[in-house]
Amino acid sequence: MGEALMADDGTARGCFVCRKHRDDSLMPGGAVWMDDLVVVSHLSPQAPGGAGAVYLGHLLVEPRRHAPGLADLTEAEAQRVGVWCTRAAGALREAGGAEHVYAAVIGDNVPHLHVHLLPRYPGTPHEYWWQRVDEWPDAPRGGHSKAAAMVERLRLHYSLHYSDEAPPPHRG
Repeated sequence: MGEALMADDGTARGCFVCRKHRDDSLMPGGAVWMDDLVVVSHLSPQAPGGAGAVYLGHLLVEPRRHAPGLADLTEAEAQRVGVWCTRAAGALREAGGAEHVYAAVIGDNVPHLHVHLLPRYPGTPHEYWWQRVDEWPDAPRGGHSKAAAMVERLRLHYSLHYSDEAPPPHRG
């Protein structure tokens, strides 16, 4: 991104990820967790290409600073993204009911790094594992309110297991 497109806070004008970091109403239930370098959120029905219902538990781990890909992260951001991916995957298993969590970085549609964490729930037929996990007709889906409820469950899990660090308050 050219400097002319960058805002003073290190975010890019026109980037949906940067915009939702500034306006957490674009994140169902607000941020799941955040710190000074990373934001963890639930996939939003308002995301580019989004639909009214989203796959519940589909989390995104994103650096706050506009960084297009993994190679663009600072060492500190890379470490923090890894830590948050691990914590979020654990919360999806323990509090979200997932039996497995997939992780992927694609980067084709939105030029701001976001690691997708996709839970696989018990009973998911083998033919829907991995890339098709959210295509399973019986997969748990919901709009803003159901995604926000998932965020609250994950936030509670976080507060019980990482009491030394405060999760973000719900502002949505």
